[in-house]
Amino acid sequence: MPPKKPAGSPEWTNPDDAPELTEAFFASAEIFEGGTFMRRARGRPKSVAAKEQISVRLDPDVLAKLREAGPGWQTQINVLLRKALGVGADDPAKRVA
Repeated sequence: MPPKKPAGSPEWTNPDDAPELTEAFFASAEIFEGGTFMRRARGRPKSVAAKEQISVRLDPDVLAKLREAGPGWQTQINVLLRKALGVGADDPAKRVA
């Protein structure tokens, strides 16, 4: 039977050699309250006018025609609805609530 390998590092590391915890460290840290995740440090910032996810039932022939456009067909639905409703494309204040 082969001999057991040591469980840890053979070198002792002084805990006083840890880097100093600065404001920048805490600004980029992930925040937990108990076991609940509260805030992530990285990622895309929240949009001012975030889109809302909904569920819509469409006729099969309409859905097939939209999917023919390829990738981005769901975004194209938003563009088509904006044109049909006369809602401004770039101004979030003109969006239908």
